[in-house]
Amino acid sequence: QLQLVESGGGLVQPGGSLRLSCAASGFTLDDYALGWFRQAPGKEREGVSCISRSDRTTYYTHSVKGRFTISRDNAKNTVYLQMTNLKPEDTAVYYCAAGPGYYCSAYENGYDYWGQGTQVTVSS
Repeated sequence: QLQLVESGGGLVQPGGSLRLSCAASGFTLDDYALGWFRQAPGKEREGVSCISRSDRTTYYTHSVKGRFTISRDNAKNTVYLQMTNLKPEDTAVYYCAAGPGYYCSAYENGYDYWGQGTQVTVSS
């Protein structure tokens, strides 16, 4: 069974940090481009960051540039999203996704496999 499982979400104060993890089972992540998306209440899901299959190309949406870092550990079959200087507007359910393309995409249709999501709440 092909599966992605996110973890690492939680409640954090503004200015704090979290590291989200997404572990894959049933397939090998180094064969895929990987992405992180988020969906805030009442809003559409948006692409936050992605990394190409070769790890040479990364993308960050403007609002998280300089604060979030995507990486992968192929030995652990896991992709990470390090989030620093978190802001209340970062509050959302965060999803990881895997797609077959060589280059990553900021759009949902670039991905075939999705995790169930992990809640991130930034509040004082």
